[in-house]
Amino acid sequence: MKKDTEVKRYMQERQKEVTQKVAAARTGMSERTGRSYERKRSLPSQMKRPHTWRTRANPFEEDWPWVMEQVERDEALQATTLFALLCERHPERYQPTQVRTLQRHIAQWKALHGKAQEVIFEQQHRPGERGQSDFTHMADLGITLGGVPFPHLLFHFVLTYSNAEAVTICFSESFEALAEGLERCVWQLGGVPEQHRTDHLSAAVRQLQKAEQEDWTVRYQALMTHYGMQPTWNNTGVAHENGDVEQSHFRCKEAVDQALRVRGSRDFADRHAYETFLQTLVIRRNQSRARRFAEERAALRPLPATMLAPCKELRVTVSRFSTIQVLAVKRDCFVIC
Repeated sequence: MKKDTEVKRYMQERQKEVTQKVAAARTGMSERTGRSYERKRSLPSQMKRPHTWRTRANPFEEDWPWVMEQVERDEALQATTLFALLCERHPERYQPTQVRTLQRHIAQWKALHGKAQEVIFEQQHRPGERGQSDFTHMADLGITLGGVPFPHLLFHFVLTYSNAEAVTICFSESFEALAEGLERCVWQLGGVPEQHRTDHLSAAVRQLQKAEQEDWTVRYQALMTHYGMQPTWNNTGVAHENGDVEQSHFRCKEAVDQALRVRGSRDFADRHAYETFLQTLVIRRNQSRARRFAEERAALRPLPATMLAPCKELRVTVSRFSTIQVLAVKRDCFVIC
């Protein structure tokens, strides 16, 4: 079959009022072929029929009812598992290279007759539109300071267009940790997106008296107002709506673990040394996003003149032993005159 470009050249030659024989000779095809395309008035690509027939027999035809019985019983069964069982049942019938054929047949059956799959539309992001944040626990990485275990979390912030990220160390999922983490991250990135998306953190979202109703806490709304960001949250149980930061959590922790393995030690002299290690790693990771980040940074809103001081004022009583209790933790109290 000829290519579309060859037939188009033939038609162009015919428009010059030359004979079919001359037009065919100039385009490298026979006169009969040129006459055929001219009569049909179609390009080769338009004449192709979809390939819906099998070119060879299905090697699993005899055992296909058994395969379907197993898949219908439990769709989580993998084709490799079923192929191994088939080889046990009929040692001489199948070859190891046929496992890929079985995978294709099962995948096709599931697409046509299996359970309906959830449809997720790809999110379209534009520069400076949204930042997503969340907390991620780091205790499983076994990090120590001076030989002492250092249990902590990371506040992780991601710009959804460029995937540029920023992190800061924290120790709880409180409002103070959220506010301090958000402030440090946007100042590290040098600008503020239009929206900030989080999940249903109690530090940001409060439950109303009416069932299934929620609203922002007063302190979180004030934080958003200070930075000029519109607060948004993802729907409960729909994790993919916060997918950029969720996926970045996994990749970032994986990168930290790999960097620690290369370093050969998970122990740091102090917190400052560990923070330097983290920030150096994040800077290196953001280098691969430099082009899109430069485009996004130009669209970010300017930072406010100053940072907030997200502290919490508490009234406490000093005991006769010169100690105070703050959030269930006793501390020494020193009075300076």
